[in-house]
Amino acid sequence: MNNYDELRDYLLATRRTLHQYPELAFEEEQTASLIIHELKKMDIRYEYPGVGGGIIAHMPCQETNKPSIALRAEMDALPGQENTGLDFASINEGKVHACGHDAHMTMLLGAAKLLKQDPAAINVLLFFQPAEENGGGAREIIKTGILKQTAAIFAAHVSHHYCVGEIMVGHGIVTAQSDRFEIRITGKGGHGARPHEATDAVIIASSLINTIQTLVSREVDPLHPSVVTIGLVQAGTAANMIAETAMLSGSIRTTLPETRRRIFHGLKRMTSAFEVLHDARIKLTITEGYPPVVNTAEEVELAMKAAKKVAGEKGVVMMDYPSMGSEDFAYYLEHIPGCYVRFGARREQQKFIPLHSPAFDIDEDVLAIGANYFHQLSKLAADYYD
Repeated sequence: MNNYDELRDYLLATRRTLHQYPELAFEEEQTASLIIHELKKMDIRYEYPGVGGGIIAHMPCQETNKPSIALRAEMDALPGQENTGLDFASINEGKVHACGHDAHMTMLLGAAKLLKQDPAAINVLLFFQPAEENGGGAREIIKTGILKQTAAIFAAHVSHHYCVGEIMVGHGIVTAQSDRFEIRITGKGGHGARPHEATDAVIIASSLINTIQTLVSREVDPLHPSVVTIGLVQAGTAANMIAETAMLSGSIRTTLPETRRRIFHGLKRMTSAFEVLHDARIKLTITEGYPPVVNTAEEVELAMKAAKKVAGEKGVVMMDYPSMGSEDFAYYLEHIPGCYVRFGARREQQKFIPLHSPAFDIDEDVLAIGANYFHQLSKLAADYYD
């Protein structure tokens, strides 16, 4: 069996095992055990504080006083019920790897195998972090202080927006700032037959939902990407009762600080105005989310060189506009430079399936592409960080 076949078999087996045992944010006990088992087999030194923390693996080069780069993958899965029909579908009830984190972990382990055979002339750190989906688990790695000895960091994400063999690289902002908000409305409950005696929280909520949509359509520069989504509405207890309370919960996605400030101000203004208009009490709570991921110029150049070595000139796709998704990889980039790319994971004739869908799956050929990309990037990095 040649090296390619060996690598492919290893990647398939590893990904399928990880896929079967998804775990939620800060609960990645079995996932971490599987990763540590593979690191031990490869005789790679690692640090792990226990469940809820991240794994930091060390692959030092032969030369002394060389800098380090980091490669990052996420360990957590999503709540949900998988419906892919795969033979190796999740056996953990209510948990599913619907965002490709199983693939990302596998790629890093594959890159580690390649680096053991063909080492880089630079120190390579492998970060397997918890809780990217919910909780900002990148901060568990950051608080160890490891970034103080790290020159740059790199990560990638699988996507059905691109086909297998394509690697997307973008300059500057590549993902959005993500914030959450909650609006609690308190009116006056009453009988459905006597609406004049009550203050209907449902009516207030429905009017507010429509008005909030004008924040993006009428108050934000259309050239500045932004999204306001209300994804959760709760109100009422019976069909013949006027609801006294209602709750709206949503998210805000922006790429520019001034747009973010404008939307925040608009939400505060609208909720205050509705209090007066409807003689109700309305409480707005805004919770700060992940910052935008901003790729740095030198690291983009390095990523492009690695991508071209793996996918060829035609396989490298430049990203013209940022994604409105969010990523806690941004926290690393507040400390050190780095680059975040995307790997095409859809077969050309395959139906598009979005991330976080319970039907999401990948063309497993992307696993070798990812492993080779991280290997090539590590090899090339020695020329960038001296």
